[in-house]
Amino acid sequence: MDASVVVVGAGPAGLMLAGELRLAGIGVTVLERHPERTGESRGIGLTIGTMEVFDQRGLLRRLGAYDTATMGHFGGVPIDMTVLGAAHEAAKTVPQSVTEEALEAWAGELGADIRRGHEFVAYEDTGDGVTVTVRHPGGQERIEARYLVGCDGGRSAVRKAAGFDFPGTAATTEMLLADLRGVELEPRMTGEHLTGGFVMVARLAGGIHRVIVGEHGVEPRRRTGPPEFAEVADVWKRLTGDDISHAEPVWVSAFGNAARQAGEYRRGRVLLAGDSAHVHLPAGGQGMNTSLQDSYNLGWKLAAVLRGDAPEELLDTYHSERHPVGRSLLANTRAQSLLVLGGEEAQPLRDVLTELIRYPDVARHLAAKVSGLDIRYDVDGGPGPLLGRRMPHLPVTTDSGSTSSTALLRAGRGVLLDLDDNAVLRRRAQPWRARVDIVTATAHTASAQGPLAGTAAVLLRPDGYVAWAAPGSHQNLTTALTRWFGPAGQRR
Repeated sequence: MDASVVVVGAGPAGLMLAGELRLAGIGVTVLERHPERTGESRGIGLTIGTMEVFDQRGLLRRLGAYDTATMGHFGGVPIDMTVLGAAHEAAKTVPQSVTEEALEAWAGELGADIRRGHEFVAYEDTGDGVTVTVRHPGGQERIEARYLVGCDGGRSAVRKAAGFDFPGTAATTEMLLADLRGVELEPRMTGEHLTGGFVMVARLAGGIHRVIVGEHGVEPRRRTGPPEFAEVADVWKRLTGDDISHAEPVWVSAFGNAARQAGEYRRGRVLLAGDSAHVHLPAGGQGMNTSLQDSYNLGWKLAAVLRGDAPEELLDTYHSERHPVGRSLLANTRAQSLLVLGGEEAQPLRDVLTELIRYPDVARHLAAKVSGLDIRYDVDGGPGPLLGRRMPHLPVTTDSGSTSSTALLRAGRGVLLDLDDNAVLRRRAQPWRARVDIVTATAHTASAQGPLAGTAAVLLRPDGYVAWAAPGSHQNLTTALTRWFGPAGQRR
């Protein structure tokens, strides 16, 4: 067998998945049809949830210098994101090209086989694996693997080859985007509604400005390639009265408000992640960030099954956990589409939301939604407020010195964090010590408040979600360990 997993697509989702698999010691081959990185930066920021994910894997340092933002928006209506009280702020000046470069370097250093100029053609399910046909400059070859994962975008060839359905709604309008040099524009980070349309401006690194424009009532065109910059400049002038035609276009694109989601994220030995599984209006960069977190959820589960630690049924939780997240994503981006792209008829809705968002509970709810912090997986139904949620950043002290719940996840393993020096608890977890790090620690007093108040121990999955807590869980620790890390003892 050539690799345990073949991943199609070297975008953010594919590279994140490759890194996660290699961190767990799983062989992975990534196929990318483009011979070189395109340098295109569809996404230009990382949400708070993704910043936490990157911190858990020690990836933030690879991004270089970046600016952060305390303000976000929902459909162009500003939100003060500090209402979340999170350990991180969103990164607003990290182009997708930088994210991809960082992830590719990480995955490559871990030993991922990344093959550019290799195009997925077809696959065959062999019962205990898959055989993937690939086209490259030297001809065609066949690669054998245990699983195939499509991370190849909204027009996914893997999704089509495997027969996944992709229901949803077609685009009813479109927006134009251009990254420009040689022009100075005032930032409009949350966008601005003008008579006739919507405009947005973001300053990127290297003196580049990103402009996004959309005219009300304009149906999407059938395009065979990106729009000409002259089209963007014409719309900009009609909406703002300003002339940007003298600027140098670095990248020009168009996108619509289509909303589609695969009916299932797994069909046997084929799985989908990222835009292969869901497409929508790119409101607030949620698409790329949700894609990264799809792979973060899938990687450790696929690795556990391939190592023989856990039964194949663990992979079913990828669909049951991430499909509702994708469904919620489509709902909130469709709502934002009405706010952003709607004409004067949508102004009363924008006014009402502007009033509501002044209430802290409303602001907190919407801020968490667009940040990826509203997710709660079904882990056992217990009353504990942490169960099924991301573990908050918790500074702790161990016998080895100061560390944190975030740093303890760097190795991509499960963590039993004993905050009460409970020898009985640690003894119960011993049969899983090859898969779960057992850590006795003392939480810093100021950090052990809020949702952590009174918590004696937590079991963290490799993706940083709380699988069990004492008190708060209905099930016992042994049941939780078995559910998420497989039966005790030797690997199968």
